[in-house]
Amino acid sequence: MIEILRTNSENPDFAQLVMLLDAHLWEQYPETQAEYDTYNIIETNNTVIIAYNENIAVGCGCFKKLDDENVEIKRMYVKPESRGLGVSHLILAELEQWAKELGFKAALLETLYKQSAAISLYQKRGFKIIQNYGPYVGLDKSICMKKEL
Repeated sequence: MIEILRTNSENPDFAQLVMLLDAHLWEQYPETQAEYDTYNIIETNNTVIIAYNENIAVGCGCFKKLDDENVEIKRMYVKPESRGLGVSHLILAELEQWAKELGFKAALLETLYKQSAAISLYQKRGFKIIQNYGPYVGLDKSICMKKEL
């Protein structure tokens, strides 16, 4: 049974999962990851989700405030051995619910064009592809998406 924890970026399990995510991204995108890394710095963040399977951290995600109405979903990751169990759906649903509870109206996110499983997940959850926003404007490998909450 997958358990979901609302926590913050100080959680050591989150730090470990983010290290695995970053290693994966460097492997997938060695030619562009140095630039994209600058967009993935997580300052102190109080809106972090960690998924546990039998008390082992298997996935994470978080969001940060973009403005008074919008949040940006960041650092979504599920360990390879835990994929296919619905972990990413649970994490994303909890992030959306939490943002909604805090009064936000929409969630935005950016992923990379090779992340077909992530794009499919986001579309199944109701996210629509939009014009690239903020730091992703002009980056042709970025796919930006948005969902009204």
